[in-house]
Amino acid sequence: MEVTDALVEKIAHLARLDFPAGEKAAIKEDLQRMIHFVEKLGELDTTGIQPLLHMSDVVNNLREDEVRGSVTTADALKNAHHHNDRFFLVPKVIKK
Repeated sequence: MEVTDALVEKIAHLARLDFPAGEKAAIKEDLQRMIHFVEKLGELDTTGIQPLLHMSDVVNNLREDEVRGSVTTADALKNAHHHNDRFFLVPKVIKK
């Protein structure tokens, strides 16, 4: 696959990027090298090789859910800058 100026501009448009004219040549060359690398990987014979789902044999060991104590309302509000007896008070951010 050949990387053209039109392809670089299309990718830049889709990614909402604006490249200076001087950088387009370097980006074009980098894209061409990446595509060449991926095409080179396609030449490998991978018959009989199982795809990897994970890089190691370690299985994700999840802990059991257990009910634990929580912070009391008074402790949670202790360091709050603004609060009433039950809630944190924050500035209004949505205006009607």
